[in-house]
Amino acid sequence: MAEAVAPTTAERVRAAALSLFAERGYHGTGIRQLADAAGLSSASLYHYMGTKEELLVAIMRTSLTRLVDAGEEICADPALTARERLVALVEMHVRTHARSPEETRVVDDEVRALSATSRGEIVALRDRYEDLWQATIDEGVRSGSFRVETPALARRALLEMCSGVARWWVPSGPLSLDELADEYATMAVHLVRA
Repeated sequence: MAEAVAPTTAERVRAAALSLFAERGYHGTGIRQLADAAGLSSASLYHYMGTKEELLVAIMRTSLTRLVDAGEEICADPALTARERLVALVEMHVRTHARSPEETRVVDDEVRALSATSRGEIVALRDRYEDLWQATIDEGVRSGSFRVETPALARRALLEMCSGVARWWVPSGPLSLDELADEYATMAVHLVRA
């Protein structure tokens, strides 16, 4: 049996911030609370995180980059039809959000807490991810595979629907993660009238 590796101090700080930001919001989380949750003094906390906003941006950047990378990998496969790409995007998005509900809350809810410069970076990453979905839907419409009158609305509806699993799905519930992803993929295909 492999021994568990203790998290580094930086990992503890990040985990504490993620938990507190998800529970209390960015503005509702104080430096003292972060330090206490990470098991550090307030003075040493800055050594591991920079500013509180830098910590928030790092959490958001990591989460969104993971989504962008996975989405780009799916969309780069020339063998996939628009329908198959949409199914793969939905399944990946649902699994990611169900496994990381705190990240979802922080990324979705705390963009408004960012300064203009930081917000620009995070919104650009989010837009890059959403562009993958839009290109997939647009391709399906062009090819006649999807019958959608307002592709941008379909994209928004699909992303909201899929992100919502972070608010209610639990592993002990009636659906396994694979069953959940399959059900959502089926609903997505119906939504675009494939």
